[in-house]
Amino acid sequence: MADADTPGGVRPVSQGSARHVPVMLDEVLDLLSPVLSTPSPGAGRLVHVDGTLGMGGHAEAVLAAGADVHLVGIDRDPQALELAKERLARFGDRVTLVHATNDEIDTVLDDLGIDTVTSAFFDLGVSSLQLDETERGFAYAHDAPLDMRMDPGVGMTAADVLNTYPARDLARVLSQYGEERFARRIAAAIVREREVAPFATSARLVELLRSTIPMATQRGGGHPAKRTFQALRIEVNEELAGWSRALPVALRRLAIGGRIAVLSFHSLEDRITKRALAAGATSTAPPDLPVEPPEHRAELRLLTRGALRPTQTELDTNPRSASVRLRAAERTTAPRPTKGTVR
Repeated sequence: MADADTPGGVRPVSQGSARHVPVMLDEVLDLLSPVLSTPSPGAGRLVHVDGTLGMGGHAEAVLAAGADVHLVGIDRDPQALELAKERLARFGDRVTLVHATNDEIDTVLDDLGIDTVTSAFFDLGVSSLQLDETERGFAYAHDAPLDMRMDPGVGMTAADVLNTYPARDLARVLSQYGEERFARRIAAAIVREREVAPFATSARLVELLRSTIPMATQRGGGHPAKRTFQALRIEVNEELAGWSRALPVALRRLAIGGRIAVLSFHSLEDRITKRALAAGATSTAPPDLPVEPPEHRAELRLLTRGALRPTQTELDTNPRSASVRLRAAERTTAPRPTKGTVR
């Protein structure tokens, strides 16, 4: 979701559109547009779910591409929802915005009386809005309170993690979510320093990281705070756990013929997406069966060969897109029965 934007057409530019240009927009539309103009079998009305609405850049393009599309836009960030509301106002009652996390899709759709959807889209990770709002503490380039909550009114902050987690848990978070080589060393330093005074702002943490990570690594490995800040953000917002819950639900709610597209900015997010889509596109029948039972058939068709990457033109205009991966799939049959599945 780390992205930048340019306004389209000649209409007045809203605050949201001025601040946000969606990543790989043409590629996303190419993948989703075949189902945005004609209802897929069994889908009824055209319903597009954007599970990470942000400031609404991708959603705006989807609504403009399909005159009969109804958007259900979900985001946990109230500020982003307000900006998206302004940006999408011209589409009137074709837009329904919901303050929720993306793993609450089942509840959101049930509350709206929607059984299946035509298409779904997710732009994972931190947004440009969150990175650029200094006081929210996502960026290590500015001294700010160590908050990092995508929904500022819910849950623990990054400062809470730093000041309360045991050293072993801090090391786990930094290693698992930040892939930080010096996780144990950093965790030990944090525990020592918080005994002097609790961590409150980003500058002190950045200073600690500069003094803890070897200079040789800093010279060739980018900013010393990058991995730690990423790990803290993922932990605070439960991003990977949430995505692991959200993706199976989104896939199950796709109508036959419906499509899903996912942008990932982190290898761990992309790994979850890759595995889920690959599993859905693979038969579960034993290889020695002469006839494949219908309930074992692949339920998805992959629409990308591997993951698509941004073009050089996009990289030149939006450096934040450098790590993005785009994957997509189409539902070909009804979802396989799973334990505990009601519908």
